[in-house]
Amino acid sequence: MMALHHTPGISEKGQHRNYRGTNYLVTSRVAQPVSSSTNHVTSHCHEVNVQIRVVVLMRGRGNMSESDIRIVPATLLQDTEGFHTPHARVYTSYDPENPPSHPGEKWTRFVCLSDTHSRTFSVPAGDVLLHSGDLSRLGREDEIRVTIEWLRSLDHGVKIIIAGNHDLPLHAEWYEDSYYGFHDKKEPSTMIRSLVDNVANRDRGLIYLQDEQYTFSTKEGGREWSVYGSPWQPYFGGWAFNYLPEEASDRVSVIPEVDILLTHGPPHNVLDKTFTNVNAGCPALLSHLSKMRGPPLLHVFGHIHEARGAMRYSWSQAGEDQGAPPLGIRETIMVNAANQPLGRQAIKPGPGGQRIPCGGPGFQPVIVDLLDMAMRPDM
Repeated sequence: MMALHHTPGISEKGQHRNYRGTNYLVTSRVAQPVSSSTNHVTSHCHEVNVQIRVVVLMRGRGNMSESDIRIVPATLLQDTEGFHTPHARVYTSYDPENPPSHPGEKWTRFVCLSDTHSRTFSVPAGDVLLHSGDLSRLGREDEIRVTIEWLRSLDHGVKIIIAGNHDLPLHAEWYEDSYYGFHDKKEPSTMIRSLVDNVANRDRGLIYLQDEQYTFSTKEGGREWSVYGSPWQPYFGGWAFNYLPEEASDRVSVIPEVDILLTHGPPHNVLDKTFTNVNAGCPALLSHLSKMRGPPLLHVFGHIHEARGAMRYSWSQAGEDQGAPPLGIRETIMVNAANQPLGRQAIKPGPGGQRIPCGGPGFQPVIVDLLDMAMRPDM
């Protein structure tokens, strides 16, 4: 595992559930209280300052039961979708012309992308941009070049990216033997790797990680953040960066304890349900993270486009479910940041059935503000 360091220069959504007599509107696995007389949560909540929010944990499926949910306080979000915790502010939906304001110098804003597939779109400003793979459609040189030029044009001081299963030549050993299943002629994998990982990119704060750890600061004398990037996912249709079930534990066991984790694929049962109702995430990844004394503050992934969303995940609950001894209150902000629409959510409601563009409503970049003083239990 290579460790790097950089300090830039100082320059089931829409469904209603009932719990203990209160109706809740489920939005990206976060449920908000609504009145029986309103159809949209923001119209009901404008006059209150605090709301009760139900966070659906790993077992949350179908009808809620008391064992499936935990009630936590959260600050009201007006005209947005998302949630707040004492150390994080998460926005999954917002006005792209007027995104939520940066909370101030004691916070770092992370803007999360994934599965952009060579599409470009407007991205909100922030301190750090995170991209969890599928930079391209099929990893061709021209497709990768479009994405890298777009990312380099963005103003975020630090930009961390990884590959995904569609970025075929970046899995060089696999591509050498398997390219013919996707490409008429072999793409120059060495050149494509150099497009994503070169000195000019790094000088501009654009960092490619492939099974690597990296540390950075966004301001002089500020918090040093650690991040690890892994492009892998459980076997998926013969694409790049696959691993078989018997290989999973060895593959994920190298992931260290860091502040921010980027993987292409999700953990099992965490924002991983496909439109065929299969939880496609990795059980070994979930197990490995649950055993960490200091799991990541933020875990960003993609791959399962139709499960895009965010949630607050309690590892004490996960440890109890898997028979592990509880290690105290440990939480991770989980973000499936997929931007390319897929499934029923890809079509705008109403007459005409227009397709939602990449990065459009319901698939916007997810904004996560983390308090600089937020610490993992081992820190």
